[in-house]
Amino acid sequence: MSLSRRLMQRINAAGPITVAEYMDACLHDPRGGYYSTRPALGAAGDFITAPLVSQMFGELLGAWAAEVWRRLGSPPKVQLVELGPGEGTMMSDVLRAAATWPGFKNAIDLVLVETSGPLKARQAERFKARWIAGLDEIDGGVPAILLANEFLDCFTIRQAVRTDAGWRERRVGIGPAGDLEYVVGEPRPEIERDGRRGDIFEWSPDLADLGARIAEISVRTGGAALFIDYAGDGLGDTLQALRRHRKVSPLGHPGQSDLTARVDFSAFLTAAAGARTFGPVGQATFLRRLGLEARAAALARAHPNRAAKIDRQVRRLVSSGQMGQLFQVAAITAGLTPPGFE
Repeated sequence: MSLSRRLMQRINAAGPITVAEYMDACLHDPRGGYYSTRPALGAAGDFITAPLVSQMFGELLGAWAAEVWRRLGSPPKVQLVELGPGEGTMMSDVLRAAATWPGFKNAIDLVLVETSGPLKARQAERFKARWIAGLDEIDGGVPAILLANEFLDCFTIRQAVRTDAGWRERRVGIGPAGDLEYVVGEPRPEIERDGRRGDIFEWSPDLADLGARIAEISVRTGGAALFIDYAGDGLGDTLQALRRHRKVSPLGHPGQSDLTARVDFSAFLTAAAGARTFGPVGQATFLRRLGLEARAAALARAHPNRAAKIDRQVRRLVSSGQMGQLFQVAAITAGLTPPGFE
C-alpha cells in the first residue's frame, strides 16, 4: 500500500495530523519515506546542492576544518563528523583539502551520521568511516569537528495560520475531493508574533533540540560545528517539495519528493545556550573569507580550458540571486572563534 493511502487511513482513523508528522512520514517512513527508499542527488536526481556545483565548496570546508583543528592545538586524534553526508561528494572534497595540511589527515577519525540505507551504501563505496545513527554515539573524549550542509532544512516544522481568532495550528487532513489538504486545527495562544489573517508562522521543536545537543557536544568534546543552509525567520509558508528539479505541491507526492523548509537560524542558535555561537552570515561572505576567489584562480590556472566553467560555479555559489545570500552559515563552538567569523 502506498504511503499516500496509509496517510489517508491514519487521518481517517485519528484526525488531521500536524505538518511535522506529515513531513516525518514523507521523509522517514521505513516503507515509503523519501530518505528511506529513493534519495537521489545531482542532475539525475531531484535537487543539486553546493558540493555538486563545485569542488571548491567542499575544499574550502576542508580548509576550515583543518584550521579549527590547528586552533584546537593540533590534537593527535579528532573526530571529523558530517551530518547527512548524501552520496559523499562534499566529504570527498573535504578530505582532499585535509590531505594538504601536515598531520591533519592522519588525525582524522571519520564519522558519518546517516540513517538512510541507500545513501549509507553509496558512502561506503567511497570511505572508510564509522557510521552512526545519532549524535549520542559521538565519542565524548575526543574533539569533534562537525560539518552539515543542507541538513537543518530537513528537520520537521510545525505551522500555524493566523485567523480572526488568533493563531491556530495548521494540519494536514483530507478535503472534499478525497485529496490531502491543509486544515485549521487547535488554537496556539503561546505564539506571540503579530500577523494578518492568512499569515503562516513556522517553528521547529526538533531543530531547537538539535541546537541544544550540538552545544552540549561542542562543550563536552571541546570542538566546533558548522552549519550551512537556506534561511528564513519563521514567518511565511516555506515548506517546499522538489521532484526532478521542479517544485511540486508538498501534499501531492508523499514520499516521492524531497521536503524542506527554510531554517530559522536565530531560533537554532538561541537554543545552543552554553556554547559560543557565530553568525549567521551569508554564504557568499563566508566563502570569500575562506579564500574562494584565490582557490578559483588557482584552479583556472591549472585548467585553463575550464576557466569559464569555474567562473560560472563561483557566481552560482556567491551571487545574491542564487546561493550567495539565500544560504546562511552559522557555527557553534566550545570557545574558539572559527575561521570565517572573525
